[in-house]
Amino acid sequence: MTNTPSTAPILIHATAVAIGGHAVLLRGPSGAGKSDLALRLIDEGGRLIADDQAELRRSGERIVVRAPAAIAGLIEIRGVGISRVEALEEATLAMFADLVPAAEIERSPEPRCEEVLGLNIPSIALSPFEASVTAKLRVALRALAANSGRAIPASEASAGSRSASNTSPGRVLLVTGMSGAGRSTALKTLEDMGYDAFDNLPISLMSPLVESAAADAKAIAIGAGLRTRGFSIDNILEAIRAVVERSGRELKVLFVDCDDELLRRRYTESRRLHPLAGELSVIDGIRLERRLVSALRDRADLVIDTSNLSTADLRRLVGGHFALAATGLRVFVTSFAYRHGIPRDADLIFDVRFLDNPHYVPELRQLTGRDPTVAAHIERDPDCATFLSGVWGLLEPLLSRYEREGKTYLTIAIGCTGGRHRSVYVAERLAARLEAAGVWVGLRHRDLGRVQPAGLGHAEGSTVVA
Repeated sequence: MTNTPSTAPILIHATAVAIGGHAVLLRGPSGAGKSDLALRLIDEGGRLIADDQAELRRSGERIVVRAPAAIAGLIEIRGVGISRVEALEEATLAMFADLVPAAEIERSPEPRCEEVLGLNIPSIALSPFEASVTAKLRVALRALAANSGRAIPASEASAGSRSASNTSPGRVLLVTGMSGAGRSTALKTLEDMGYDAFDNLPISLMSPLVESAAADAKAIAIGAGLRTRGFSIDNILEAIRAVVERSGRELKVLFVDCDDELLRRRYTESRRLHPLAGELSVIDGIRLERRLVSALRDRADLVIDTSNLSTADLRRLVGGHFALAATGLRVFVTSFAYRHGIPRDADLIFDVRFLDNPHYVPELRQLTGRDPTVAAHIERDPDCATFLSGVWGLLEPLLSRYEREGKTYLTIAIGCTGGRHRSVYVAERLAARLEAAGVWVGLRHRDLGRVQPAGLGHAEGSTVVA
């Protein structure tokens, strides 16, 4: 199917399902298995957009998929009839999936694209009734995201891969911070991302290493802490200055931090000796280290506080800030409970404790904001729709401005009392809206898995209140 570039929408015969917020169009003749595959994808967490017919329109450098109004939220299930399911209003088109007999599928096909509304959209062929078909589709989407993550304007079809200027080949990243805060994890994450990583390299060798790799296209990450030979603030700052002056490379400093009391517990539980403890107590060693590295923390381009982060959260943050490919703005949405503290990495915070609390409805208390019955309860609050519309009205212009200013990472935190109902619902809705707008989105419910003790009161400050 080929169309000339146009802003006018077109209607095609296909079933559209959103996976991770990105639309896949399932194509094939009647009886090919489009609805059957769509049902399996929905059962695995996908969202229906449109069944049998989908409307496509171009918006900038993306194609938006939605259902014609008459069939929105409806799917025809063979043997059951037309059924209503929870549907996503729209999403950005990621690829076509043509449903064909298994015998027609090549073992190692060449990549294919089709021009639609002036953009080239990847397409693959799948056998819809294979047991592994949903897994294959998800693998194909991940591969697409790793390669580009966007539709390609037809005018760029022969332009090849991204230019080297977008891959930060000259970057040098110094990873330092408080002992026990997660520096090694951050460095390992960078290595997995494609950096050449060096841990505890003597400070005197830092500048020579960078100079010797001047012709190397790979980025470099260097870990430095109190156990590093020649470590001192003066030596570190001098090495930073030398790297910038002699090599001309971009240099960034990442400082990994953590609360003193939490660091003390980590050292006590692991029975490791703090580098500065000696005859001091662990907490005194930590406090001494903090005074010593304060100037380096002030010099840092980014400080990540791991006090309330899991290992996965730390890896996500490092990846969001220091990915080598130019991926544009990445938005992370998290729900949280105010009783457990505000997320320290949040750029924007929205308090949704004004919404009607499902906790006080006995049959909803043990459910979460992901449950349709909880969502329906919250949506009956007359202020809910106005609030969601207002938040989007605020965010939509901000996102483009942030991206123009070079911001690559944005964390939006949604808070309620217990982090179970209202904040989860709003975070889910906001993430879906962002995905539909073609924004890269990560979603996390920070406090959803916390155990809620029984028998506590229902006051707003109680642990069991959501």
